[in-house]
Amino acid sequence: MGLQFMKLVIVGCGRVGAMAAIALSKAGHKVTVIDSNRRAFDRLGDDFAGEMVLGNGIDEDVLRQAGIESADGFASLTNGDNRNIMAAQIAREIFKVPRVITRIYDPMREDVYRELGLNTLCPTLTGARQIHAMLKG
Repeated sequence: MGLQFMKLVIVGCGRVGAMAAIALSKAGHKVTVIDSNRRAFDRLGDDFAGEMVLGNGIDEDVLRQAGIESADGFASLTNGDNRNIMAAQIAREIFKVPRVITRIYDPMREDVYRELGLNTLCPTLTGARQIHAMLKG
């Protein structure tokens, strides 16, 4: 049995979204990136094999256009916690995407949403822990 390739939708084509999209695409996954700023797609480079959808990642029609109805995974990686949370909830509750990840900068909120069952990533906490570990030596 070979590796299973997934259909993935990423909302947010900032540095992290673009790097994740490029890496996942190079690994052979079918990746679609949504962003409301056309210039953000420049971060993907000319050889990006995935798809790009211009629009708002909390708009159900935009999500459908990105293929969310058959997506295996979803990540909301914009710079706005509220938008990320909304997009993740739409992906999970409305479109029943099996694996949903959302980035939340506010550690207090991250805790609440993790308890609600969202897979959250909090760079603020991760960064603080790493700095602490590095300073302790």
